[in-house]
Amino acid sequence: MRNGFGLGRVFGIEIRVDWSWLFILGLVTWNLAAGVFPSLHPEWGTALNWVVGLAAAVVLFASVLAHELAHSLVAIARGLPVRRITLFMFGGVSNIEREPPSPSSEFLIAIVGPITSIALGIIFSLLGGGLGLRAGQALNNPQQLLAGLGPVATLLLWLGPVNIVLGVFNLIPGFPLDGGRVLRSILWAATSNLRRATRWASWVGQGIAWLFIGGGIAMMFGVQLPFFGTGFLSGLWLAFIGWFVNQAAAQSYQLVVVEDLLEGVPVARLMRANAPTVGPGMHVSQLVDDFIMGTDERAFPVVEGDRLVGLVCLEDVRKVARAAWDTTRLDQIMTPAAELDLATPREDAAEAMSKLAARDVRQVPVVQDGRLVGMLRRRDILRWLQLHSEATR
Repeated sequence: MRNGFGLGRVFGIEIRVDWSWLFILGLVTWNLAAGVFPSLHPEWGTALNWVVGLAAAVVLFASVLAHELAHSLVAIARGLPVRRITLFMFGGVSNIEREPPSPSSEFLIAIVGPITSIALGIIFSLLGGGLGLRAGQALNNPQQLLAGLGPVATLLLWLGPVNIVLGVFNLIPGFPLDGGRVLRSILWAATSNLRRATRWASWVGQGIAWLFIGGGIAMMFGVQLPFFGTGFLSGLWLAFIGWFVNQAAAQSYQLVVVEDLLEGVPVARLMRANAPTVGPGMHVSQLVDDFIMGTDERAFPVVEGDRLVGLVCLEDVRKVARAAWDTTRLDQIMTPAAELDLATPREDAAEAMSKLAARDVRQVPVVQDGRLVGMLRRRDILRWLQLHSEATR
């Protein structure tokens, strides 16, 4: 089960919120309501500080969502499927299911996010500044300007610079940040080799990540860094971001290596052709006794003749009360074939692996003309990769 919860769909893209996002939402709200706004507006009451602080945090993450939507919509326009966007503690991530087909696509998909954030920052700043002018405030003293404004203008003039900083920060060439992907697109165009470009971009990303980690530790011990400042919590956060970028850079390169190895390898070469199958009229008790207990399989295709009608998994069985096993048929608990992601025998194993990752499942049925011809399991792919591990070094 995925962590977090769904917010709905925008342009057909599922929007999800990881539980870690709630921690950052609370942290940003608390920082604004207990620190920033009381210092600017001592006349505001506690309730108003918290309301404006929460509103600012929510609009900030709506801005992050707009940033990710920009990535996703350009990706879709360039022919890449996008299943969902997830907001989490570091911002957001678009689940673009394949690597871009060309350096130009990579560049456009990467650059549009920071441009969106910077554009939002400018718009918020202009709106807030306009309200300041209407209130008769001078724009040459930001502190005095904010102190003399109402809640809406204060919120806008806080959101403006934050979005601009967010956009500029994402342009840092630390893969897999947007700037790192821009760098990879340039290297890809220069070398005509995605794998090599990813390796070089990930090295740059890991180098920048270690600078973040070192700078964060220095800040924790009182060192003042330009732009980042000083302080234990700020330093800890910067070091944490550095650790995350370092891990993401290494994993992104390994993913490209794996996809490169699997590209051109047909699913038929890796699938299990003689996968055990069950009938739709079989009862849960028979499935458990004759299949689940007797094999190491955890998912079984449900077929009528040789045609796939669904898939039943151990998780489906767990939802049925033990007393109902003898009377519950598999067609009552299975996932219908129409709701499954399917693979074909001639399909690239790399594309099938993307389906496994996108749905976070362990297997995908392999179907040809509606007939089940095999099952491709995650462990089949891993075993093949292990046999070819020398090529990944």
